[in-house]
Amino acid sequence: MKRILKPLTYVLAAIYFLVDAVFMAVARPIARWIGRHFEFKRLRAWIRSLPPYPSLCLFSVPVIILEPIKPVAAYLAATGQIVSGAVTFIIGELLKLVLVERLFHLTRDKLMRIPAFAWVYGKFTEMKAWLQATEAWRAIRAVSHVVRDTVARARARLVASFSKLATSRD
Repeated sequence: MKRILKPLTYVLAAIYFLVDAVFMAVARPIARWIGRHFEFKRLRAWIRSLPPYPSLCLFSVPVIILEPIKPVAAYLAATGQIVSGAVTFIIGELLKLVLVERLFHLTRDKLMRIPAFAWVYGKFTEMKAWLQATEAWRAIRAVSHVVRDTVARARARLVASFSKLATSRD
């Protein structure tokens, strides 16, 4: 039984980390944009003033509250509510990752003073590096770059078309 469950556990963990890594690629720019456009100086100062363990508690809140979104989204999809499940999953995951990213950015140094957190973060970093070194990850990255470039070109053509249309009306 153990020989059957161990590879299954690795596959499920890899899928879990892959989904988080893909969403993190989207969440990180959103978190940076929020950081640039919304100051929240007093809140940021308060978060930075927290000692390590209260910082860990605050860091854990979005994870604890929003992590159950995945099974809820899976339930919605399994009961035939595919769009609702997908929207629930996407919004919940992006919200969780944006909040976690911003909180981690503000509390990283304090969190790393907690030995257990530093150990888990090291293991997470190793898993992420392993995942990014796989052929599947490189293929997904290559496809995403092609899609991003195609969307950017289509957007530029659309903007140019609207600009020509606007200047022809003047």
